[in-house]
Amino acid sequence: MIFVKNLSKNFGGIKAVSNASLTINEGSITGLIGPNGAGKTTLFNVIAGVYPPSHGKVFLENENITHLPPHELFARGLMRTFQIAHEFSSLTVRENLMMVPENQSGEKLIDIWIRPSNIKKEEAEITKKANEVMDFLQLSSLANEFAGNLSGGQKKLLELGRTMMVEPKVVFLDEVGAGVNRTLLSTIGEAIQRLNRDLGYTFCMIEHDMEFISRLCDPVIVMAEGTVLAEGTAEEIKENQSVIEAYLGTGQKNKKLR
Repeated sequence: MIFVKNLSKNFGGIKAVSNASLTINEGSITGLIGPNGAGKTTLFNVIAGVYPPSHGKVFLENENITHLPPHELFARGLMRTFQIAHEFSSLTVRENLMMVPENQSGEKLIDIWIRPSNIKKEEAEITKKANEVMDFLQLSSLANEFAGNLSGGQKKLLELGRTMMVEPKVVFLDEVGAGVNRTLLSTIGEAIQRLNRDLGYTFCMIEHDMEFISRLCDPVIVMAEGTVLAEGTAEEIKENQSVIEAYLGTGQKNKKLR
C-alpha cells in the first residue's frame, strides 16, 4: 500500500529523518515505535504531504506521491489523525462528521439556487453515513454534543470516525492512545481492529503503549535517530537488543521492553 524509499527530512542542520525505507502492506495494522525524537511524526508528516522531503520518495499503490499536498492525498485515500485531536469544537459530533466529504453540492452557491433538491438528497445521505459511523464507534449518545466538550478519548474516536466518512485506503494514526483512559483505549483498539478486519482498512500507527501495540500491530517498525532500526513481530521487537539499547541505553543486555 505504502512504500517509502530512502526518505530524509532536514530542518537546517538537523536530520529529523535520515535515509528511511519501509513498507506498509495492504490490509495490515503496522506499528511505528521509537524513543522520543526518533523522527516518527516527521516521517508521518512527510508521507502525508505536510512537509516536502529533503531526499527520497513515497509511493501509494506504486504511484509516486512524494510531492503531493495533503488535499490531493486525501482525494487519493490517504488520511492521518493527530496526537492532539483537530476537531471543530463549536460544531456537534454529527456536524464534525458531515463536514468531511469533499465537493458537497451545498458548497456551491449556484447549486443552492437551482438544485436545492439535489442538496437535500445528498445531505440526507451524508447524515445517514454519519449516523452509521457514530453507531459503529458508540458515539450516538453524543451526536448533538459540541465536539469541544468531549473527553480526550472521545475526540480520538471522533477523529477515527472522520476517516470513516470517506472510506480511505490507508490511515496514519499519530498516538491514538495519548491521554486516553484504559476503557476508551480498549474501545478505540476494538474499532481499529473491526475496521481492519471487516472493512479492509490499512493502518499505520505511532504509539508508545507497548501493550496496545502488541495487541493490534503486526508488523512493528522501530525508528531511532531518524532511521529504521528494526522490524518484526511485537515479541521479536521486545527482545531485540538494538531496540532495547535505543530505548534504555547501552549496558541493558538481556532486558526486555514492556
